Amino acid sequence: MVRFAVSSMFFHGYPIDEIFAYVEEVGFDAIEFWVETPHFWVRQCPLHELKHCIGAYPGLALTIHAPVLDLNPCSLNPRVAEISRKYARDALTMAEDIGAEVVTFHPGRRTVKRIPARQEYERFELFLDTLRGAARGKRVRASMENMEYSLNALICSPEAMRELLDGEPWLGFTLDISHALAAPSNEVEHYIDLCGDRMTMVHLSRAENGRVHLPLAGSTQGTEILQSLKDHGYQGHLSLEIEDRNFSHDLSLEERITLLMRDLAYMHESWD
Repeated sequence: MVRFAVSSMFFHGYPIDEIFAYVEEVGFDAIEFWVETPHFWVRQCPLHELKHCIGAYPGLALTIHAPVLDLNPCSLNPRVAEISRKYARDALTMAEDIGAEVVTFHPGRRTVKRIPARQEYERFELFLDTLRGAARGKRVRASMENMEYSLNALICSPEAMRELLDGEPWLGFTLDISHALAAPSNEVEHYIDLCGDRMTMVHLSRAENGRVHLPLAGSTQGTEILQSLKDHGYQGHLSLEIEDRNFSHDLSLEERITLLMRDLAYMHESWD
């Protein structure tokens, strides 16, 4: 059964109990909780508070986005790579503890703006080893996200993702629509066709004129993408990932709620 979700980071700066309340108020039936949601992250991740929110809103299904800010498992700095692997391992452990269905990870990148070389791929293999070991025996599914096209990115094409999935049968795929749209040529359909059998999570938003993670409502392209996912038989989470810094001013709470209500209605209309 498909679930309509939103990223907790859209409510950047709000307390996590309020975030859960707003997500339910809008009408979503799931939330993608970023471990780096500021109110949670800067206070050393008080897990008991997150568990309280989960218990208070049993109608909201849960997925997790692992930490990625300031982190890079393929970093030239071995200590950065090591701590990135630790945070990834901890995210899987936390997700299993709180009953999350999926944990999304970023694959990392070369530290400098150059094509990834042998060293980056060796560190990526260490990262996969960490995830593989941490996921073993757990119910929660580890899922790798396609990155926005960039010279130094490791997994930013359908072919690279397919190669990864073929080599790691335990790993799921998080399709980020905006990242795929921002490629030199629109690659959304290619990702769905080539990797759709392993999709465990979809991040929904638009890309336009070099900007990513824009709202969906009013986009005919968004409707076509949602219909394509439906036709493919996708039954996982569809999570809005909207960047609030794309707007000309700081959004008020009322503006955030209104925007999400509009996008959620659009998602339902496009899917149904």
